[in-house]
Amino acid sequence: MTAPSILTVILNYRTPAMTLRAAEAALSAQDGLNAELVIVDNDSGDGSFETLKEAVCARDWPVRVLQSGHNGGFGAGNNFGMRAGLSNGQAPDFYYILNSDAFPDPGGIRALRDHLVAHPNVGFVGSYIKGEAGTAHQSAFRFPSALGEFEGAIRFGPVSRLLRASIVPLPVPEETVMVDWLAGASMMMRARTLEEIGFFDETFFLYFEETDLCRRAALAGWPTVFVRDSEVVHIGSVSTGMKGWARVPQYWFDSRWYYFTKNHGAAYAAYATCLHLTGGLLHRLRRLIEQKPQDTPDQFLRHLARHALGALLSPRQPEPQPLPGLGTDPKREGDSL
Repeated sequence: MTAPSILTVILNYRTPAMTLRAAEAALSAQDGLNAELVIVDNDSGDGSFETLKEAVCARDWPVRVLQSGHNGGFGAGNNFGMRAGLSNGQAPDFYYILNSDAFPDPGGIRALRDHLVAHPNVGFVGSYIKGEAGTAHQSAFRFPSALGEFEGAIRFGPVSRLLRASIVPLPVPEETVMVDWLAGASMMMRARTLEEIGFFDETFFLYFEETDLCRRAALAGWPTVFVRDSEVVHIGSVSTGMKGWARVPQYWFDSRWYYFTKNHGAAYAAYATCLHLTGGLLHRLRRLIEQKPQDTPDQFLRHLARHALGALLSPRQPEPQPLPGLGTDPKREGDSL
């Protein structure tokens, strides 16, 4: 009996050296599995595509390097790679997306594959994410909610205890467990699930796209599982620069608003924003009373309020983009090896 097939997709944006390191780790981790690897350059425009092609050829890796031709964001880039399919033109049994700054431990990919094989009712699985020093990263979450917005903004112990069922980040699980959604740094997805619900919604440029995908899967009866035995080292924010944000970029506000309006409606999005603003203002007041420096990005609450008001007053709201599924042929410019 043929082992289930896996297509690993690594999305590059102006980090070719890091991407090659991730590819090398993935190739090692998928050794012995029925797996292929494709690298997608998300229209970096800095020579990354050529660098990746040359490096893959020089190392004689069994890897295809594709050029997306358009930077539509995280979801669009991964969709492009997944639509490429296997080298024989067929769709795999499982898709595995890996960040360009993430490096699976030996057995990390196999553990995800084995869980999906053993549990045919599960749609998505994800890894235990750790830093280079071995410190665990938060990668398992509850779905966002209005109360979760308030709790996350006010950051006050008594409130957090009262709203503990709404806290979005979960404590790092110590065992394999079902969760609402997982960070997309290391996630394996059942092709049959994606056939049913579609790929990433490309309206999201960056952030909330995996949250939305896991929610769609859950609504269709496909749960998401955190697999403790799968471990991946993740540096984090290499392409996005999130750790160094002085101000939150426009696309984060766009993605947040779109997630809430798509899944709960504009009124709920406005309600969630009001609770976030209330919690944020109370948090700032507490920091002021305690004579502590503010710890949120510059003018974040002002930008959040302005964005929500503009979205409510705009006569046109973002429309969901088509959800590309299996069987569509991507542009194969730059196929290598």
